[in-house]
Amino acid sequence: MTDHSHAEQPRWKHDGVRVIKGDRLDSNTAQTPGMFRQAAINHARVGAQKIWAGTVTIEPDAKTGVHHHGELESVIFVLRGKARMRWGERLEFTAEAEPGDFIFVPPFVPHQEINADPSAPLECVLVRSDNEAVVVNITDVDPVEKPEAVYWVDPIHKQPE
Repeated sequence: MTDHSHAEQPRWKHDGVRVIKGDRLDSNTAQTPGMFRQAAINHARVGAQKIWAGTVTIEPDAKTGVHHHGELESVIFVLRGKARMRWGERLEFTAEAEPGDFIFVPPFVPHQEINADPSAPLECVLVRSDNEAVVVNITDVDPVEKPEAVYWVDPIHKQPE
């Protein structure tokens, strides 16, 4: 039988399970035209060591440049709107996701995120496998669908040159 009465037990009240209310997300993250990101779970807010979670709202027709996230895994859950993902060596593969759908982006996969609706925002929950925002921009790929309406640009997603 395991003894759970170790010295740290009294700290569980403050260091145990956390509930982050949806109206109390932290918008003190990278913000740029075309995208609004809010952190719910990260190191600064709850002491998370291996995960980042939050929300992102992407303006109509916004697109990122081609990039990958290194060793990070990402999960995107679509709340409202229509997401289009392009991936591959030349972004030759595409898939769309609607409310209730999950998108998984494996490590090192070159991709482009797109709000597929030219008239409505795309609202998603984003979860990453680390607190560090790793983005490697890929400039030598001519994407099938070029970012042209509103660049989804922030300190992580740089504007294509």
